[in-house]
Amino acid sequence: MKIKSLFLGAAVVASLLSANAQDNTVTVQTKNIGAEIQSTMYGVFFEDINYGADGGLYAELVKNRSFEFTPDHYMGWEMFGNVTLKNDGPFEKNPHYVRLGWAGHGDMWTGIQNTGFFGIGLKKGADYRFSVWARVPDGKPVTLMVQFIDQNTSANDQQFVSQDLVIDSKEWKKYTMVMKSNRTIEKANLRIFLSNPQHRSGQGIVDLEHVSLFPVDTWNGHENGLRKDLVQALYDMKPGIFRFPGGCIVEGANLETRYQWKNTVGPVENRPLNKNRWESTFINRYFPDYFQSYGLGFYEYFLLCEEIGAAPLPVLNVGMACQYQNWNNEHAHVPCNAEDLKPYIDDALDLIEFANGSTDTKWGKLRAEMGHPEPFNMKFLGIGNEQWDKFYFDRLQFFMDVLREKHPEIKIIGTSGPDSEGHNFEIGWEDMKKKNVDLVDEHFYRNISWFKNSMNRYDDYDRNGPKVFPGEYACHDHENRMKWNHAGASIYEAAFMTTFERNADIVHMTAYAPLFAHYEGWQWRPDLIWFDNLHCVKSVSYYVQQMYACNMGTHMVKSSIANPTPKGQDGVFASSVFDKNTNEYIVKVANTTEKPQQIDIVLEGLKKMDSYVPTQTLDCSEFAMENSVENPNAIVPQNGYVTAEGNTIKATIAGKNFVVFKAKKIK
Repeated sequence: MKIKSLFLGAAVVASLLSANAQDNTVTVQTKNIGAEIQSTMYGVFFEDINYGADGGLYAELVKNRSFEFTPDHYMGWEMFGNVTLKNDGPFEKNPHYVRLGWAGHGDMWTGIQNTGFFGIGLKKGADYRFSVWARVPDGKPVTLMVQFIDQNTSANDQQFVSQDLVIDSKEWKKYTMVMKSNRTIEKANLRIFLSNPQHRSGQGIVDLEHVSLFPVDTWNGHENGLRKDLVQALYDMKPGIFRFPGGCIVEGANLETRYQWKNTVGPVENRPLNKNRWESTFINRYFPDYFQSYGLGFYEYFLLCEEIGAAPLPVLNVGMACQYQNWNNEHAHVPCNAEDLKPYIDDALDLIEFANGSTDTKWGKLRAEMGHPEPFNMKFLGIGNEQWDKFYFDRLQFFMDVLREKHPEIKIIGTSGPDSEGHNFEIGWEDMKKKNVDLVDEHFYRNISWFKNSMNRYDDYDRNGPKVFPGEYACHDHENRMKWNHAGASIYEAAFMTTFERNADIVHMTAYAPLFAHYEGWQWRPDLIWFDNLHCVKSVSYYVQQMYACNMGTHMVKSSIANPTPKGQDGVFASSVFDKNTNEYIVKVANTTEKPQQIDIVLEGLKKMDSYVPTQTLDCSEFAMENSVENPNAIVPQNGYVTAEGNTIKATIAGKNFVVFKAKKIK
C-alpha cells in the first residue's frame, strides 16, 4: 500500500521494514467492545506550587496587596516618604493597611511601589483595572498619581503610564479606574505617589488597603479573574476532571497552615492570608515571599471547572498535617476521636452544601450571593492526600461513617499513600478496600526505568475493588539528571498511558502533575504548563495529555500486539477505543525504540472502513528537546493521514514517536 502524509518529513512515512523485522501487528477486536470510558478519564491536578496560583493562574498582578505578609508586612513593596503601617482596617481578617502622609517638604515625596510577582507583565494596548480601598481620615480630598514604571530603564522617564485618582471619602470605599499600557514589558512596577493636582508633593493624609491590578481581559471577563492564556491552555486540553487545591498544601506543614476552604470564599478583600506550605520546603530554591492570598478560592475553582467542562474534585484535610514533615508525631495531628475530628468532618459536609445545596441553606446561600445560584453538581470528594498507615486509616473511618450516611451520592476518594508499590502502598490498598472507598488515589513521580517496567501496571488489578485514580504522576529522566519536560520523558508517558486506556474498566480518572510552573518561581519539575509574566508554554507532556483527552472515545476495545514488549525494555505499545459518537476506532501507538517500526493495525471483524485514516503524530526523537518561550512550538502534534487497504492499516512509525490513528467505520 501507499502511505500519504500532509506534512513532509512526518513520522508516518511510505516505507516498509525488512521481512525479518519484529511483528508489530496490532489486532483490534472490533466486535469486542468493552467498558465505557468515563468522562473523567483524562484530567488535571492543580496545586499552588511553582507560583501556580498567586503570580500564575490567579490574574492579580500586585504582590501582598493587603500588607499581610509576615514577618515583613511591606514584602513586595518599596516605601518612601511618610508611610506608616496600621492594623485597624475595614476587613476583619485582613486588618493591615498603610497611611500616606506629607513628606515634610514640597520637593519630597511619599508613596509606595509594588514589584509584582517577578515583575509585572503588561501588554501594549491592553487595559488594566486598578482598584484600591481607601479613605481620607480627615475628610480632605487627596490625589493619588498611579503609574506604570520601568524601574530599570535608561530613558528620560521611568513612568510610561500615569493617571490621577482622587480619594474624597472619609469612610472606606473602593475606587477603580482602567489604565491602558502603551508598551509590552515583562517586569514593570506599579508606583503610587501622594500628590496634589499640580503633581507636586501631596500634603494630605490617605489610607490605602487592598491595592489591586488586574488585566481587564481575564478568562471570561471575570473581575476577580484568572489569567486568560493559562485557562485557555486548560480548556484546549478538554480535561474531564479537575482536582484541587492540592496536594500537600491541603495538609500544611502544620495544621495552622493547612488549606481551609471556608477562608477562601466570600468577599475577596476579607479572605485571610495563608503561608504557602511550599515556601520553605526546597532550600535550594527558597522563596520567603510565597503566600496564598486565597483570591483564587473554592468558588473560583468550581466556576473554573464549570467553564472548562471538567468535573470538580476538591480534596479536604483528614485531620493531619503533612505526614512527610511530621511523620507519626501525635501532637502534629488532630487527636483521632469523633469530637476532635468533628470540625474537619463538618467542613466536608458544609462543602457539599456549598457546592450542591439549595439557596435556602447557609452555604448554598453564600454560593448564590457570590454569583452562582445554581448548584455546581459536585460528585467527587477526596479525603486526605498522600497519607499512609493507621494514622490515616483510623481518621478516614470517621469521615466515611458520616459521609456515607448523609451523602451516599458523593463518591469518596481515598489514597494509597505516596508510594507506587511496597508495604505502605499494599496496606493502603487493603484498607481502602475494607472501607469501600469509591476510588483510590495513586501517586508516582518516577524515572524512565520505572515507566519501562510498568507498561502493564493495571492489567492484573483486582476488578472487584475500588476504581483507580492515578491522581499525580509524571516521568522524568533521572538517569541523565534532566528532570524536566523534555521529549525523552514524554514518549514514555505516552506509552504508559496505554495501560490506562486498556484498563478503562477500573481506571476511571487520571491526572498528570504538577500543572503549572513559573519559569522564575519553580521549585518542582517536570510540570505540564510553563509560563512567565507574558507567555504560556505547553510542554511536550501537555500534548501527550491533549492527544489522549481529545481522542478518548466512548468505549474501550480489546486489542493486542503480536509480540508484546518485554518488561523493562523499549518497544511498541498500543491501545484502542471506539467512539460511538463519530463511529471511529481510535488506535494509539507509541514507539519508544530508537528505530522506525513497521506497524500493521488489523481491525478484525470490520467489514468496511474509510480508506482515508487521519493521523496525529508527536515526534519525540530529539530526546533532550523541550518547548520554551523562545521556541514554544518546537514539538507539537502534526496532522496527517494514511490510507488503509481492506481492514488493515500499514504504517511505519519513526523512533520515539507517538501516533493516533482514527479509522472510521462505514455502515
